[in-house]
Amino acid sequence: MIHAAFRVPLLLAILALAGAPAFAQRGMGFNPSGMWTAMYHEDELERTDPGAPVGDYLGIPINDDARLRADTWDGDLVSVLQHQCIPHAAPYAMRGPTGLKITTVNDPASGQIIAFIIDGSYTGPRTIWMDGRAHPSQFAPHTWAGFSTGVWEGDTLRIETTHIKAGYLRRNGIAFTDQATLTEFFDLHDKYLTLTTITEDPNYLTEPLVRTESWVWNPYQVFTPIAGYGSCLPVPEIPRPYGWVPHHLPGTNTVLQEFSSEYGVPFEASRGGAETMYPEYRKKLKQMVIPHAKVFEVQFEQEHQKKAPDSSGAKQ
Repeated sequence: MIHAAFRVPLLLAILALAGAPAFAQRGMGFNPSGMWTAMYHEDELERTDPGAPVGDYLGIPINDDARLRADTWDGDLVSVLQHQCIPHAAPYAMRGPTGLKITTVNDPASGQIIAFIIDGSYTGPRTIWMDGRAHPSQFAPHTWAGFSTGVWEGDTLRIETTHIKAGYLRRNGIAFTDQATLTEFFDLHDKYLTLTTITEDPNYLTEPLVRTESWVWNPYQVFTPIAGYGSCLPVPEIPRPYGWVPHHLPGTNTVLQEFSSEYGVPFEASRGGAETMYPEYRKKLKQMVIPHAKVFEVQFEQEHQKKAPDSSGAKQ
């Protein structure tokens, strides 16, 4: 009787633990749910305004096909009606100006997390399936967000995304095709959420492109969907002839040289490619002619104009 008295509470405790939605049950490292404010200490000018300069392909492992496509790209393309409401595709969306709201989809019976919903990017809500489902057939439709599944590797959330519509890696014409895949790693350090992304494209990239972004936990963040996602209506912005498509014919884009002259980067280096990603490329840079950076002259003039005294002797 004494042994039976101990067995009943023990059995009830085991059953309770079996049904509890404990993180450790499926190896869950942390729960990223909440509000996250973007940090722009990495690549700020590229990720915000004004964006990457035209002709800046540094650090991107593009091939000749991707380079030619970027050379013929024209920034006015986004003003065309058919392009105004195109969202960012997943490989770029997380780099854009975005404050995230991450929520969960839970099984109503067990409480287990079935999926994470990441909202706040120009892609619209992304669903990261955590229930072990397989990716669809290669013939399944592609979307801007793609199809994503996640697994825990220790305390790191690994996400694999396929079935992504073609889009751009940088807002200056560097594109990827619909055969690209995206691998992401979410890590939590105190109140900071870090995302490491690996983009692979057999058509435009000769090597994987690795980039990182960070957010800080901010429960006071006021969340609103970016650009009224789902309600965008294209409108004519400037008068153009019917069927007009902004572009540059091969060899006619005169803007490509401006990045090199403005920032003092050898034109050969600005053309990008896998070798420009690595520190060893500095040895090759030393053998090139480094143009004088005009951007510093402009900044110098602006700073001294502010300090120069006016006719009354007061500083401007």
